[in-house]
This record gives sequence, structure tokens and C-alpha cells, in this order.
Amino acid sequence: MGSPKSKSALERLGHDVRGARLRRGIAVADLAVRAGTSPSTVARLEKGDPGVGIGTLADILVVLGLVDRLADLIDIRKDDLGLALTAERQPRRGRSFATTLRRQKAKGKTAQDDPDVVDPEGASF
Repeated sequence: MGSPKSKSALERLGHDVRGARLRRGIAVADLAVRAGTSPSTVARLEKGDPGVGIGTLADILVVLGLVDRLADLIDIRKDDLGLALTAERQPRRGRSFATTLRRQKAKGKTAQDDPDVVDPEGASF
């Protein structure tokens, strides 16, 4: 048993497949033959049966000329939540050592004033 939301979405998908088939004037039997499946499977898909395989759906969409829509179902470029979570996990950029030295020189500090900073032109042991 699926969730009520998934059941509703599958029923809507089936309704849309049926509508696309009818607009094209294709009979269930003809669609089934062209998609390589049985008429009862097409009818089950149009009713929103969750047991119809995604491969069968893809074959039917090919016949209807809508297979590109299947590829767009989950477009990760439009996944706002996924993009936000990925951005949150990205490492934060830190300051490089050279940037820290430039900032200190700009403020008038020298390497001798701060014992933790190593002079890049000299050697440190």
C-alpha cells in the first residue's frame, strides 16, 4: 500500500496518459502493441495502478512522443531543497596564509610583532 499522496499522483499520471492517448486518437490495443505490452497493462496504468513498471511507462511515453517529460521528472537543477542542503555542506573557504600576511602588512604589523606568523621569505625551524 502506498501513501495517499503517491496514490493520488499515480491516478493523476494515469489520467494524463489516458488524455494524451485520446488526443492522439490511439486505441488502447494499438498503444499496447506499439509499446510492447498488453491492453490490460495500459488500462492499469491509466487507472493509476502502482504495480505497472516504470519501464512500461517509459515505453508508452515513447509511443506518445512524451518520453522527454520522463527525464524531467526529477531535474536536480530545480531541486531547491537538495541544492540548499548541498550548499550547506560545502566547505567554507578560509583565508590563505598569503592573504593573512598581506592584511597584517597593510595594518602595519610585521612578522616580528606576531610570533605565530612565519615569514614566507625566510626559514622557520
